[in-house]
Amino acid sequence: MFATLSGKLPAAMTTRKLLTHILLVSALPVVLSGCQSAFGPQALARTHPAYNEAIIASINEQMLQNLVRMRYRDVTFFLEIGSVTASLSLGANVGLNSDVNLGSGDTLSPGAGIAYTDKPTISYTPLRGEDLLRSILSPLQLEAILVLTQSGWNISRVFGLCFERINNLYNAPNASGPTPAREPDHEEFGELMDALQTLQKNQLIEIGTRQNGDDIDIVIKLIGDNDSYKNDIDKVYRLLELDRGKDEFTLNTDFLEMKSTQWTVRTRSISGLLYYLSHNIDAPSGHLDKLVTVTRPVDGGFFDWDDTPAGRLFKVRTSEERPDNAYIATRYRGHWFYIEDTDLESKSTFTLLRQLFDLQAGQTNPQVPALTIPVR
Repeated sequence: MFATLSGKLPAAMTTRKLLTHILLVSALPVVLSGCQSAFGPQALARTHPAYNEAIIASINEQMLQNLVRMRYRDVTFFLEIGSVTASLSLGANVGLNSDVNLGSGDTLSPGAGIAYTDKPTISYTPLRGEDLLRSILSPLQLEAILVLTQSGWNISRVFGLCFERINNLYNAPNASGPTPAREPDHEEFGELMDALQTLQKNQLIEIGTRQNGDDIDIVIKLIGDNDSYKNDIDKVYRLLELDRGKDEFTLNTDFLEMKSTQWTVRTRSISGLLYYLSHNIDAPSGHLDKLVTVTRPVDGGFFDWDDTPAGRLFKVRTSEERPDNAYIATRYRGHWFYIEDTDLESKSTFTLLRQLFDLQAGQTNPQVPALTIPVR
């Protein structure tokens, strides 16, 4: 605390008046002490939601921009936020100022100031190296896909994105890389996804595990005694060429020993899944056949990626101006690319993509922080 007096206090200022002002000023440090004791919890309540929201928005935009880069066949790169350290401080000062009038009405007034400072330091860690490449290029594990289907995700969404092939049905296998020039094979696979979605909604399909000696089998069970959905059940048997005498089928990845009692599948890698979704990004008309590849059907024209299993579930739009209704938006090559906030299918698929990416990339050992930035 500091006090400044200008001039000489006249005798007219009584001792009582002086003591009153001094007691008031003396009480200010106590008040400030009380404010400081509540500063920590209040600062946490203010900063934690703000940092949380900013980090999520940053990671989502990074994922979207990398999808756009894939559409343009540009190099992708992922930065992980390694740590956020916030230094919070509270400063206070108290003063006593006196104005002396030689006539009357002398004043003695206290003054106080509080300064709040927030100095965050953010460390970024690049996701790169052999471990990352191996994890994003390796096929997704069936166990991870099982966990997703058992945690509430729709079978048609998980299978339609993660499986490149089931038995002799193909889910646009040439879409697991840069945009292909020729039309992908996907129609019958899309029919299968429609049937499986209907069966799941009506609890006519179950996916679980069963102990088989030292191994654990993933088993799919079809409940075929419901006449109301006989057409959908028959469609699954027909498309997958399954044994009609069986209602339980194991899930495996061995195409060298395909059997009618099994669902033999080929899973996509994270890299393949990212590419598959990137084809569903609208590009400005001036970029077509120049900066992005245009897929064409055999009879000419433009292939509509919206018809593929991924295209039904994911769409990124483009505009010259920043969109007002965007859930996520990123600017790239002079245009905005975004997912509409009302597009619930695309938002769900984006969330699933984030979970799958975290499952795979989370297995790698991150590099040391490449950049630490004190934010001023």
